[in-house]
Amino acid sequence: MIENRQISRYYKKRSTTYFLKIFLIISMIVFNVSLYASPSKEVLFYISINGDDTNPGTKEKPFATLERAKIAVQNSIKNNRNQNSTIFIANGFYTIENPVVFESEFFGGNSKVQIKALNGANPVISGGVLLRNWQKNDEGLWVAKLPKKGISDWKPRELFIDNKRAIRARFPNTDYLCVKKVGKDRRTNFQFNKGDFPIPENINSLELVLLHDWSISRIGVKEINAVKKRLTTVDSIGARKPAFFNIDNWEKNPRYYLENAIEFLDIDYEWFLNQKEQKVYLKLPENQNPEMLQIIVPFSTGLIQFKGKENQSIKNIHFEGISFKHCAWKIPDAGYCGIQACHFDARPENGWTEIPAAIKVEWAENCTFENCSFENLGTSGLWLSTGCKSCSVTNSVFSDISANGIMIGEGKGRFINGEVWWKKSPEQVALRNTIENCTVTKSGVQFYGAIGIWCGISAETTIKNNEIFNLAYSGISIGWEWSPAKTPCRNNVVDGNHIHHIMRVLSDGGGIYMLGLQAGSKLINNHIHDVKINAGSAESNGMFLDEGTTDVIVANNLIYNIAKSPLRFHRATSNLVKNNYLFCTNENLPIRYNRTKEEDIKKVGNKVFRVGDKNYSKELQKAIINWKQKKQ
Repeated sequence: MIENRQISRYYKKRSTTYFLKIFLIISMIVFNVSLYASPSKEVLFYISINGDDTNPGTKEKPFATLERAKIAVQNSIKNNRNQNSTIFIANGFYTIENPVVFESEFFGGNSKVQIKALNGANPVISGGVLLRNWQKNDEGLWVAKLPKKGISDWKPRELFIDNKRAIRARFPNTDYLCVKKVGKDRRTNFQFNKGDFPIPENINSLELVLLHDWSISRIGVKEINAVKKRLTTVDSIGARKPAFFNIDNWEKNPRYYLENAIEFLDIDYEWFLNQKEQKVYLKLPENQNPEMLQIIVPFSTGLIQFKGKENQSIKNIHFEGISFKHCAWKIPDAGYCGIQACHFDARPENGWTEIPAAIKVEWAENCTFENCSFENLGTSGLWLSTGCKSCSVTNSVFSDISANGIMIGEGKGRFINGEVWWKKSPEQVALRNTIENCTVTKSGVQFYGAIGIWCGISAETTIKNNEIFNLAYSGISIGWEWSPAKTPCRNNVVDGNHIHHIMRVLSDGGGIYMLGLQAGSKLINNHIHDVKINAGSAESNGMFLDEGTTDVIVANNLIYNIAKSPLRFHRATSNLVKNNYLFCTNENLPIRYNRTKEEDIKKVGNKVFRVGDKNYSKELQKAIINWKQKKQ
């Protein structure tokens, strides 16, 4: 019995030792694997206007520039591909002359990189140049020479005084002139009325701004014949393709004005660029000294660029609390002839191209911009472009922007082996990107055909709970194919946006403009109002569902104070319109059908109220309150 108990204890002890060894071995393997796979302790870098790029980038000895901090992060990631990093930016104004470029070679792994403002700070990344050494000339104008930047033909198009856009000298100061008679070719010249405008002595940098229905042309002036009262431009006005962009195709006597002549410099805070002299002329109130003002002209042609690759996306870069300002774009010598949504005729080549963005993101995944601001820009604001997936822009402000506010996806200008990209490689579509809780206002300040939020060919995009207002043209544009042809465009959702006081200059658009086959897409819960008609030939609407709009649900929207019909379909096919509140005038139908079969638009449970109805005002106020309560 004793021997048996000893044997039992022996094997029990041996078994315990054996399993303990196995446990320790497994634990060591797990520990080593986790040690290898898990990121090391987060690395912190700091930037300050009082810093120096020869510093180590610590809080006590910060860097001076974002470019230097980016390089420090790159070096850290080289040593550990899983290393997380944060760049803290202190309060201050950080100027750059070239975009800060992030490449997937360094930022394509599992590392998380945060670039954020220090607590309580509002750092500004600016591509502008501060103008100094102003002198007053005999005419009472202030004059400053552009700093030498190694560019002989630097042509700033914007000037900002204490964060406000100054007016480039124009005639008339407000409103427009009207073409008297279009020339025979309907493209390169027109007659004006005697005394319409003071004829500049020097027209070398004079620009004609002519309005089409939904786009504009900005083009240099070749000749002004005072005797024949004829103005001739340096190239064809309007895009060559489509061919209908003739001067008088929409308005019989189209609107125009002239810009950038010293003779037009007649009110305070106007400015003029003498390109040959590389001098800026500025008119200020009598007792105002420009040396006491922050006067900036944009120089850098971009601020931030993400350059990923199809086989290696940039991942996990997050901007938070940063302001982006002052970005330049030089229009082509042949002029800017807009087609739609800041896409324009790419002369002398055939095809379309687009005004660039201050921040362009290509082939990126899980990158974000939160609590940022984009202001005083001569370009578009931010563009989530080719191959972007699961990226987001939240709680950010876009204001005073020359072109589009936000762009998602792309159009038809990119080709692969001679075939448009979405036919050759539809998997390259921008996918699952989100714009939420943003404010977009005063986009299209220079290029009036701009959109608050433009979404081209993209899939599973969410545009939600944004406020968009005070625009020259449409609030949101989604889709980029003028037919029901199948593209990768699908399952896009425009939900709960407040869009108002838009279409203030151009025509033929709306709070939401949509086109093309977009299977599974929804326009829901939007609040759209104050869309007023203007001098263009085509009407503007609460929502304009244009050519090819197919397989879309339009539901639970509130639309009122629209000069024309709240909804308009043009060459659309089958769609569902459900449970909308549509307030309209007696002269206009709640839904208008242009070349669209009314029976193709299924209508369920919509409530229509007309001005003059007994309960019109009461029902409108109730609908507004209900919409606001849903948003809380």
